[in-house]
Amino acid sequence: MSDEAYLVPRGPGEAVFVERRSRFIGRVCPACDEAGALAFLQEIRAKHWDATHNVYAYLLREGSLMRYSDDGEPQGTAGLPVLDALRRAGVYDLICVVTRYFGGVLLGTGGLVRAYARAAREALDAAGLATMRRWTRLMISCPYPLFAPVRQEIAAAGGVEEFVDYAADVSIALWMPAPLAGAFAQRIVDLSAGRVTPAAGEEVFRALGAD
Repeated sequence: MSDEAYLVPRGPGEAVFVERRSRFIGRVCPACDEAGALAFLQEIRAKHWDATHNVYAYLLREGSLMRYSDDGEPQGTAGLPVLDALRRAGVYDLICVVTRYFGGVLLGTGGLVRAYARAAREALDAAGLATMRRWTRLMISCPYPLFAPVRQEIAAAGGVEEFVDYAADVSIALWMPAPLAGAFAQRIVDLSAGRVTPAAGEEVFRALGAD
């Protein structure tokens, strides 16, 4: 797989709402492969064995794998809207399961599509997103008067702080998108008139950062 950046869920997410007496529970879970996605699906099915439907969709970047199921709802009204919500968010490596407890009132085709899409979107919002890409770890030690300007540069460049140590000088450990690390380091050198030079450390391909 290439090192091209892409979005993944930051963690699990859950959303619950009632639509015309039907209770919908949307859940998102990170999944790096199909086995992980199916294991989560089985967990939800076991937990909600008495639900009317356990609709699901999963989207894996490896092999561009997409699967969904209406689980007894009218064709195209449940699993596909969930999958479409994930695709529109541009997110990969996850499964979304939407559990429905029927409340006795029919929602109609349009109502089902909207409810299942909403459950997926809200669960994804609850999970949050992170960017899977190559990051470079940097260490910066700077005098206190430069701390705020350096922090502004970190945020502007899309960096993510790991920790800050307040001692005689301020030490900042951070992760910077690898393609931007060199230019960012030069900006810090210029900003400090050569007094501060970021030290580059390891590079990793991982999910990090908020979007």
